[in-house]
Amino acid sequence: MNTQNAPWTVAFDADSACLSLQHPSGAAVTGTLAFQRGDEQWRVGDSRDAVPQRLALLDTQSNVQGYVHVLVQGSRLEMLVHHRTAQFYAGTLSFHGTATLGSTTFACRTSAPTGGSQVVQLASGPADSALNETLFDIDSDTALRFAGATVSLASKQDSFTVTLTARIEDADCAALAIELLPDYYRSRYVPYYTPIDRQRCPSPPTGWMSWNTYFDQAGAEENLAEARVGAEHLQPFGMQTWSIESWQENSSTLPVRDFHNLDRSAHSTQFPEGMKKLADDIRDLGFQPGIWTAPFGTGNRAFYEAHRSMFLHQANGEPFTNWCGRYLLDPSQPEVREHMREMHRVMQEEWGYEFFKIDGMSGRSHGYSAHFFERDEVKAAFRDECPNPFELCVQAFREGIGADSVFLACQGHYTGPEAELADASRIGGDIVHPNKPSDWNNLLSQGRATLNQLFVHNIVLYMDPDTLLVGDHHAIEQARVTTTIVALPGQLTFAGDKLGELTPERMRLIQQSLPVCDVRPLDLFPIFDMRPVWDLKISRPFGQWDVVALFNWEDEAHAISTPLADLGLPEGSYAAWEFWTASDLGTVADELALEVPARSVRLVALHPLADHPQFLSTDRHVTQGGVSLLDCQWTGDALEVELDLVSGHAFTYRFRVPEGFAFLGAEAETGFAPEACLAGQILSIRLTATASGPAKLTLQFSR
Repeated sequence: MNTQNAPWTVAFDADSACLSLQHPSGAAVTGTLAFQRGDEQWRVGDSRDAVPQRLALLDTQSNVQGYVHVLVQGSRLEMLVHHRTAQFYAGTLSFHGTATLGSTTFACRTSAPTGGSQVVQLASGPADSALNETLFDIDSDTALRFAGATVSLASKQDSFTVTLTARIEDADCAALAIELLPDYYRSRYVPYYTPIDRQRCPSPPTGWMSWNTYFDQAGAEENLAEARVGAEHLQPFGMQTWSIESWQENSSTLPVRDFHNLDRSAHSTQFPEGMKKLADDIRDLGFQPGIWTAPFGTGNRAFYEAHRSMFLHQANGEPFTNWCGRYLLDPSQPEVREHMREMHRVMQEEWGYEFFKIDGMSGRSHGYSAHFFERDEVKAAFRDECPNPFELCVQAFREGIGADSVFLACQGHYTGPEAELADASRIGGDIVHPNKPSDWNNLLSQGRATLNQLFVHNIVLYMDPDTLLVGDHHAIEQARVTTTIVALPGQLTFAGDKLGELTPERMRLIQQSLPVCDVRPLDLFPIFDMRPVWDLKISRPFGQWDVVALFNWEDEAHAISTPLADLGLPEGSYAAWEFWTASDLGTVADELALEVPARSVRLVALHPLADHPQFLSTDRHVTQGGVSLLDCQWTGDALEVELDLVSGHAFTYRFRVPEGFAFLGAEAETGFAPEACLAGQILSIRLTATASGPAKLTLQFSR
């Protein structure tokens, strides 16, 4: 069979049973077809009649006993296996081969599981899961989805191994299917689909901002005092940005709508030396300076009166008002958008800010601009006809801050132009209400927004779940919950506590979130329920492991459990370690189950059980090795380990030593001295470095 069934080109070589599929998009799938009936291996060959587009199942006597019908409908290709008339045997059609799609392709899942699921999948590195059925290429926004009775995808260096099966005796499972889905995000969820600009913003931003602790009371003095603490305790761990919140000349008194948001005048007593000097001071401390703006309106009546024609008015002549201001700009006017562009240009070019949190954008009601500009009464008030006012405003912001500045849209919607022009997106409401401490309901909202929008994270936009607050307004268990919500999926990570007031235990939570691990979703669809199991699959050249969060969202203790099959893990035994309680869970098979206290989380590392000493966990970071374990090789009598250490800070790395091995000792490079402790099968190595950076460690064993 050699056919051109637009758009697929299908070629089949009967001698080798090799099937080759080519798509104009560049997608290619090549492999062999086989059929197994009981103990008999049948051949798949050319059809022996004049019927086009089908292959034959040939038994051990070379008789045709069934067919594989190749059906092409648009970009979907299906291979239906069925009996020849009057046959009723059982058997399995299989395809085993390789697939390629693009240079930024990863395996994932695009079909939401029927009947609900309690698991959400994430990955760092080219991780594999038995739940994956799709290849997705970020650059081209193209998905290649596979279907069958079983689907198995495995990552290789430049391609993916594909194994599909179909059951001839079960009509529901009798087909193999390959479907190319062009514009996967653009045609479904993200009309402005544009991959993240990783030259400008290679990873989710990290930093500190004052709002959720100081609200409208943080001036230059408070910001710099906090920055000095951050430079000592957090910058060595990867914190990059210090972002200034309310700074306008009257911004010491809420609400935001009263702020003079369209002026460039700083609050005279809170910022007496101006905003440029503050940016310079922040940069001198080693941070990238950031600034908050709300540029859609103002509370400054004098500015309004001086520029009355630039503002929106109701039919009765009164100015429109919402969260953004007492007086709201008319976005249809080019001169208004020029004002937006120019105010941000000054902040970037003349003041020196490099990170911009632009507020009042896309929210959940007409209090925010994307919704507001869509209302009929507002469009009727535009001076000029303008079908896309919000998009033009966002373009003006990007032009103003320049091509190299980082743009956090607050809130940002993946359904809007932020997906094309911004780098990161606030995904929900504030983690606190003004002048009130954060509470459990705020954390639930943070978790819900994360789950719902996770599927675009690190593809279209970096998600911002709002600041990570770990102070004693939360019990330690709840502080661990928000740390896990923010850090395990690799979200934008900004601290927001008064850092000097944090205990070492609480400061450690922020340190264990930095730097941000490079994590992407494996479930490429929105999630609307509070799933209790978050499975991060970590793949490195030296090994693969899972870090599984078990959340108890309820007000009473519960056992949280999941079959390992629901994590996409192969059958077998796994060594398990719980991060927050530093507990050895021994060996896990079939099911992971833990009693989790109310409003708490447990974080379990799962490693396929090895027959030699193996890495198990570290308290350095919530990913338990995802950012700090650079290499780990078993040589036959030693583990050769390379770690990324932080000067002056102690970390513990834990290893499993199976029966039959004796630990002989640890050798390290100069610059740190390992302290070893063996308890049962758990070897703990405590390290304190005198210099930051990679360091090598050798653990010697005998049998």
